[in-house]
Amino acid sequence: MRRAAALVALPLLAAVAVAGCSSSSSAKSSQSAATTNSVVTATGSFGAAPKVTIPSEKAAPALFTKTVIQGSGTKLTTAQTLEGNFVLYDWSGTTHKLLGSTYGSSGPTLFAGQMIPGLETALIGQKLGSRVLAVIPPKEAFGNSGNSSIGVKGTDTLVFVIDLDKSYSNTAGVPGAQTSNGGGALPTVTTATGKAPVITIPASSPPKSLTVKTLIKGTGPVVKSSQELMVQYTGVIWRTKKVFDSSWSRKQPYTTEIGVGQVIKGWDTGLVGQTVGSRVLLVIPPADGYGTPGSPSAGIKGTDSLVFVVDIIAAVG
Repeated sequence: MRRAAALVALPLLAAVAVAGCSSSSSAKSSQSAATTNSVVTATGSFGAAPKVTIPSEKAAPALFTKTVIQGSGTKLTTAQTLEGNFVLYDWSGTTHKLLGSTYGSSGPTLFAGQMIPGLETALIGQKLGSRVLAVIPPKEAFGNSGNSSIGVKGTDTLVFVIDLDKSYSNTAGVPGAQTSNGGGALPTVTTATGKAPVITIPASSPPKSLTVKTLIKGTGPVVKSSQELMVQYTGVIWRTKKVFDSSWSRKQPYTTEIGVGQVIKGWDTGLVGQTVGSRVLLVIPPADGYGTPGSPSAGIKGTDSLVFVVDIIAAVG
């Protein structure tokens, strides 16, 4: 079963564009919010599941945010990805229900990508170590369309309680120097700090089977199947020797659940068992990539082998 974070957090953060959205701090309560929303409370210790109280009446159509516990860490910016725990409630009419929680066995989640407007207002500018309460009306969430994939109607209000644990720069790779650059029958990987690796394809034919080589050995925990992984990567087609995709160029790490078929087989096989902080070279034959259909939109034929250099930034869950 997929974790609550994958079912709840990722669609919420990615579903609505935030073009021109302000990144104002939510370090204090929104005084303009109606009294009804300000009655919502969250009690308990940081890092433990909060007890959330929501009144048995209709929510007001105003964003309400409150720093329930004030942290002492650095402030979260729009150029970072947040790791934290959360609970999320759907407040519909005079009733409410729990949509998801990452506290307990499921572990924290990564708040990666575009946030819905109300969540961005609530989180950006907050200090790590803080617990934030956000009561988000439809206009600051999914609008009139709602989000049917998680059971939220266009008239529903969202209630988040989020503990801000860690942050990661959206433009950073893994630390440490490469102990190998590949080479020989494998692609050669060169890099500079803070920049995407450059992959040089040899004149020879690619390996016929999946080839995995660790270029930087991280000192973090071992990546396990079903974890949520955050990576930076560059992908090259062996035949054309050209980059077809890169998280570096988007200035946004990529997050996915690993080992469960959410990505191509070469990633699932090659990245599970690596350690966080590692840089990994993957040479992936068609059978472990996009198979016979290929991926025409990316210029990948059904006979193409792919080369990825993947920096494993974090693994949660």
